[in-house]
Amino acid sequence: MPEYNMKDYRETYSSFQWERPERYNFARDVIDKWAQQDPTKPAMFWVDDEGNEVRKTFAELSRTSSRLCNLLTRAGIRPGDTVIVMLPRVMAWWETFTAALRMGAVISPGTVQLSGKDLEYRINAAAATCVITDNANAAKVDAVMENCPTLIARLVTDGQRDGWIDYQQAVAAEPAEFATVDTKAGDEAICYFTSGTTGYPKMCIHTHSYAIGHKITGEFWLDLKPDDLHWNISDTGWGKAAYSSYFGPWLCGAALFVHHTAGFNPKQTLNFLEKYPITTFCGAPTIYRMLALEDLGRHDFKLLRHCVAAGEPLNPETIKTWKEATGITIRDGYGQTESVILCANFPCIEPKAGSMGKPSPGIDLRVIDDDGNLVEPNTEGDIALRMTPQPPQGFFREYRGDPARTAATRRGDWYVTGDRACVDDDGYFWFVGRADDVILSAGYRIGPFEVESALIEHPAVAESAVVASPDAIRGEVVKAFVVLAPGVEAGEALKKELQAHVKRTTAPYKYPRKIDFVDALPKTVSGKIRRIELREKEWG
Repeated sequence: MPEYNMKDYRETYSSFQWERPERYNFARDVIDKWAQQDPTKPAMFWVDDEGNEVRKTFAELSRTSSRLCNLLTRAGIRPGDTVIVMLPRVMAWWETFTAALRMGAVISPGTVQLSGKDLEYRINAAAATCVITDNANAAKVDAVMENCPTLIARLVTDGQRDGWIDYQQAVAAEPAEFATVDTKAGDEAICYFTSGTTGYPKMCIHTHSYAIGHKITGEFWLDLKPDDLHWNISDTGWGKAAYSSYFGPWLCGAALFVHHTAGFNPKQTLNFLEKYPITTFCGAPTIYRMLALEDLGRHDFKLLRHCVAAGEPLNPETIKTWKEATGITIRDGYGQTESVILCANFPCIEPKAGSMGKPSPGIDLRVIDDDGNLVEPNTEGDIALRMTPQPPQGFFREYRGDPARTAATRRGDWYVTGDRACVDDDGYFWFVGRADDVILSAGYRIGPFEVESALIEHPAVAESAVVASPDAIRGEVVKAFVVLAPGVEAGEALKKELQAHVKRTTAPYKYPRKIDFVDALPKTVSGKIRRIELREKEWG
């Protein structure tokens, strides 16, 4: 791909052209390339809460991923098979991701907060043949094994377990040479499960060319160079980890800073930014809002030069607080699980606080009306991406097994993102809100259907409707409106019981932080619940 100088946005945007190779494999074409150029080149700097530090080079990652490929092949995993990885920020996550790409398997990352029910659904929907996780989560897999006939291999990364392959011991015993599969750029590579308004999560399929699309993520938005140390605070189960904890930085040859911890601690995060040679930082707006509540003036971030945020809109007040304390402007970006970064406040443009910035090079992003026509400036409409004559690199192929929902994203020549915005006279995009009922809470995407389904399983609940509710820190939180079964009395104890029930039934991050007991839910003539009425009342 040609080199672009992103000092002039207009020039770069107008001249940018996508590389479209017939064959592509990120493990071979990027990881191995850096390893061959310099066997000592750092790829990762990993730390944990106990003070342990581990450094890995691209050469070490190349060898370990090859060993894992040999192990998985001997375990019966073949190119095209789906491998589900459910791990926290441990080295094995990056090794597994790389190995799956190298051997032509389809990697399907999931958050460690998934329940057994979530896992059973994902394994069967994807016909997964392998699960790689740790002992803390292996019991969830064991509990649903008999309902998952396609699963033939289970690897546990932190010790031994009956019926499981000991990842560390078995990988170390394998040879470090593996012939990387010569994958086509259009072959399946990644399967993300993403929540929608109705039904269970969709399988969002990306091909190997998805990695190429992240050139604009790493080089243009994250502004990474080969000598940078980049820290992205993101759950390994989400697409954002692919953006900023894998493809984006490593395409640029930058090293990753990774902090393995059970939870987020703003004081510790600020101390790390001061202690370690971190140059670029990426976090959800929730992260920055929590950091802004600390005494930022006590810290001196000597090497930090560039900060970005994504996952939900970032409020101007937080941008201002961070800039006053650090001298750095947080540059907001907008993308989806289905895409790479679509719009951002790139380093070469003057940011407007609170805006999404301008479209990424290689992305024809517009705001359209219901008929697919461009709207006038400062007019609200649907954010859409032009798909003709060819989709941009990094765009998902389909929702696997669901052609109707795949087709529903198209409006003529446009892919419609499901988000609403307007564009000002200077070409800056301004986020208005979701066009559907999906809830964006602290960077997590939560479908109301999943929470409503969990609530209705409780005998005290007759009906429920779930919507987003405003929250100063998380941006949005889940709120449930609940109609109780006859004879059941409302109260604080029941609220806590329902919250605990949802945590057990589905992933804990989906539970309703707010619950209102109501006599009835607003409905259409045909009996469908009008979530929009509840949402407008909540935000009004």
